[in-house]
Amino acid sequence: MKSFGLSSIAVALFMSAGLASEAALAQTTMRLSHVLAKNSHYGDAVDAFAKEIEKRTNGRYKIETFHAAALGGEREGLEALQLGTQELAFTGVSVSTNFVPELKILDVPYLFRDTAHVRSVMDGPIGQEFLKKFEAKGIKGLAWGDNGFRHMTNNKRPVHGPEDLKGLKLRTQENPVHVKAYRAFGVQPTPMAFAELFTALQQGTVDGQENPLAVITSSKFYQVQKHLSLTGHVYSITGFLMSKPIYDKLSEADKKAFLEAAKEAVKVNRQRLDNDDRDAVTFLRSNGMQVVESVDRAKFQAALAPLNSDFEKQFGKANLDAIRNAK
Repeated sequence: MKSFGLSSIAVALFMSAGLASEAALAQTTMRLSHVLAKNSHYGDAVDAFAKEIEKRTNGRYKIETFHAAALGGEREGLEALQLGTQELAFTGVSVSTNFVPELKILDVPYLFRDTAHVRSVMDGPIGQEFLKKFEAKGIKGLAWGDNGFRHMTNNKRPVHGPEDLKGLKLRTQENPVHVKAYRAFGVQPTPMAFAELFTALQQGTVDGQENPLAVITSSKFYQVQKHLSLTGHVYSITGFLMSKPIYDKLSEADKKAFLEAAKEAVKVNRQRLDNDDRDAVTFLRSNGMQVVESVDRAKFQAALAPLNSDFEKQFGKANLDAIRNAK
């Protein structure tokens, strides 16, 4: 009896170990990257996505998150999605335009009235059509998230209007719409990967940069920039993107889980962004930045007037009006 009992225990332990081993083998790990700090609205979003996926797939999928450009810049991340060598990325629209040119319309300055307008457009039919544009490029768009209105910082002087920007060397994204617009403002645009930006500001390679308040705070640009002007010239949109070859291999239930997880993570992203935006100016002032809130936006918009016909020709007046007039 004693021998039988020991044998039963041994068999049970062996079977248990085998089942555990099978469970471990059944788990699939995927990588999700972004370029901002872990303690940011991007970091909160990707961490929330990872938790949602584990919950919605009963642990069959594990999302390993990589913060602060640990896997490279946004462009490299998108190329990796196309190749299927990386599974997921939380990436800004401005870099995505190099892969999906139709998205360039979203970078036209002063296109959106406010944050509510942006979210209504991107969560609605227009935004969903834009997500579908990724598929022809080997990428699956899961959901749109937010990065916020972009504002300008520099180390030279306060900026109240475009006349104060003349000759300033500002880092910009690799985005032709931005570059064209900033030249109209009088800026010397200097495209540069985000991962290189802090050092470039620190060393004086560029005079300044433009980014949403949440990025300026989480990236600690206040340590290397003196002046902030609330220009709000472009709204920066971001998105949860996935390698389409990998997405296509998922079951229908798992595809739904990834789509729903992205939507839930966007809620976290937006809540953190709203909180950061509310407190950012006070925080940045307390850390030594001089903030110009009374920016003459009418002058900035007037400086773009010569480009309006170009934008209408490039993107279509009807398309621009559809976004501008969306409720």
